[in-house]
Amino acid sequence: MKLYLECSMGAAGDMLMAALYELLSDKKEFRDKMDSLGLPGVTIEYEMSEKLGIVGTHISVKVRGMAETSEDAPHSHNHDHDHDHDHDHDHDHDHDHDHDHDHVHDHDHDHISPSGVRRFEFEEILEIISGLDVPNEVVDDALAVFNIIAQAEAKVHGGTLASVHLHEIGSLDAIVDIVGVCLLVNMLGISEITASAVHVGAGLVRCEHGLLPVPAPATAEILRGVPIYGGQIWGELCTPTGAALLRHFATRFGRMEAISYTKIGYGMGTKDFDAANCVRAFLSESAASEWESSDTVYEISCNLDDMTPEAIGSAFDVLLENGALDVYAMPITMKKNRPATMLSCLCSKEYLDALSSLMLKHTTTLGVRITEFSRKILSRIIKTVTTEYGDIRIKLAEGYGIKKHKPEYDDVQSAAKLHGVPFTAVYNAAMGAVFRETS
Repeated sequence: MKLYLECSMGAAGDMLMAALYELLSDKKEFRDKMDSLGLPGVTIEYEMSEKLGIVGTHISVKVRGMAETSEDAPHSHNHDHDHDHDHDHDHDHDHDHDHDHDHVHDHDHDHISPSGVRRFEFEEILEIISGLDVPNEVVDDALAVFNIIAQAEAKVHGGTLASVHLHEIGSLDAIVDIVGVCLLVNMLGISEITASAVHVGAGLVRCEHGLLPVPAPATAEILRGVPIYGGQIWGELCTPTGAALLRHFATRFGRMEAISYTKIGYGMGTKDFDAANCVRAFLSESAASEWESSDTVYEISCNLDDMTPEAIGSAFDVLLENGALDVYAMPITMKKNRPATMLSCLCSKEYLDALSSLMLKHTTTLGVRITEFSRKILSRIIKTVTTEYGDIRIKLAEGYGIKKHKPEYDDVQSAAKLHGVPFTAVYNAAMGAVFRETS
């Protein structure tokens, strides 16, 4: 599955989580998993939200009944976008933005926000996430996202990872947002994420240090090299949490390429603007058609300098009869200039052990080499065509914009012998029948 994120109203952790949540077929499974994380005092609410006639999902994370918010700067829209860095309950990423922008660098392990919610240091966050009951891939992604945030904070404030206080970013609600997005990517089986240029908003955001420009310093650092733009909306549209999630997962930023999407998710913020305050997520299948596929195969090989051609031929047949996809041999020169033969076979994983043992048993080698390969495959079907020489089976292969047709060798050879004509006569007759049927 592939995902395209439209960030025309920025991005925040809760909005991204809500957009991906809408794409799930089994939403209860995700809610149950998030509720079982065991984060103390955390409650997660999923509710329908409407913005300018568009209906989507708003996710609210509360710690001991409180949602993080930040003070609005003295401007009409300003900061209503709450600086919830992860809770954009509306681009409000209130909480986060605070953190981000103020970053009180007191190294107090029990730092408390104005709302009374304890903040965590970077090392504490790593411990919490590492201990969560989620797939290892989810843990790895979440740790990587937090590392992006911490690196940005350290650079902005001239410190080290050990000295960084993440404040809001390090709060439990931010952990929920980031782990939630990482879990959704895993559950949806998304293999590639691309995103639009990111709208960061305009104006100033209020922090403990005072008024800071939008995008906030940490957000700007995270988005270095990513296409961004401001606009008519006054406030912080992209939070450090949203920026870090995009930076970690998105492989490309720009206009949407041609896709055939199957679902659209709307992740809503809390504030109302002249534009619908949401992130849109477009889910699409792989561009590959039913004729296209790929898989993994294994090559088992050995070098033989003390076997007769007949003995190698016998081993060749044994491998083909026991599950090898193909077997081949090639002349090589070994040490001391000795002529030899390299014997190789291809197989799927299920036959790997058995064929390795057979190669060891039926050749003189003392060891075999195993190499894993990825391959792209044209899907194949067999059909029968009628010719003046009888019925001939044809192998049809197609995929990746390529089509191939090939008569089966055994059928052509048998018909040629039966009718006393050259092999090419039957072959050409079969190919002519194929073209007449497909034209």
